[in-house]
Amino acid sequence: MTMTGRKNTGNASVPLLVLLSLVFCFATYNLLTIVMRNIAIMRSVVDDSNGKLLSNPVLQMPGDTQKQKTSGSPFHIALTATDAPYSKWQSRIMYYWYKKKKDLPGSEMGGFTRILHSGNADNLMDEIPTIVVDPLPAGLDRGYIVLNRPWAFVQWLEKATIEEEYILMAEPDHIFVKPLPNLADGGYPAAFPFFYIKPAENENTIRKFFPEKNGPVTNVDPIGNSPVIIKKVMTRAAIPPDNDDPFGWVLEMYAYAVASALHGVKHMLRKDFMLQSAMRTPFKGKFLTSARISLEDAKRKSAVEAFR
Repeated sequence: MTMTGRKNTGNASVPLLVLLSLVFCFATYNLLTIVMRNIAIMRSVVDDSNGKLLSNPVLQMPGDTQKQKTSGSPFHIALTATDAPYSKWQSRIMYYWYKKKKDLPGSEMGGFTRILHSGNADNLMDEIPTIVVDPLPAGLDRGYIVLNRPWAFVQWLEKATIEEEYILMAEPDHIFVKPLPNLADGGYPAAFPFFYIKPAENENTIRKFFPEKNGPVTNVDPIGNSPVIIKKVMTRAAIPPDNDDPFGWVLEMYAYAVASALHGVKHMLRKDFMLQSAMRTPFKGKFLTSARISLEDAKRKSAVEAFR
């Protein structure tokens, strides 16, 4: 009787072991599938600029609403530039790619103006639509030529007749990688978040222009004035620079960010707006790239061909 019981027990254990093996294999397969899927998702949403994981290109949406939509309205490209050889070379490349992408599907790009803030016409007037404005009076730029940009925009808005309701404020080193839609949403401008614009780390200086009554320093977006797509009527906010600031060449970027916050303007922060360090990072999913090309490189190889 005992031997029979042992025999029955042994026979029963075989199908049980097979069943347990199948269950274990199935569970392992599902676990590995979930892990691999999560890894793929994490890689697909990683932010190229700083490695943070994000679920979509909109980092910040006013009202805490994460949504991706465009205004559907055309926008005018406003490029501020000088008559220096370096700026002229970049401007030609940017205008070349503007013409290439403007009429492609998905584009809401309108007219184009180079705002030349050197005070005098140059030899690109017939090649690129250009309006000449005055630079700041001598000494006011304190050695930072970029401080001429806000003053250039003010003069352009006063002089020009712009059909489009929206403006893209741009710089010569911006290159259109693919057709750019209007990323702004009504009263919410679209901007690119720069990792080196850190209002919270410069609170003492920011507070000189943005008092505590206006809210926390985090109300100041980590942006510059380009690339930004914004309504024309919202572009006139400006503050004077402070002589004791620590911002250096990014002073006008902080000035725009603080001025916007003072006027209650919040931006949608779009990490897909632009790609920095274009020579080292893939263009996938980006609308613009910020690329600086030396004249020496341009002599060795056509810079336009380099970005085909």
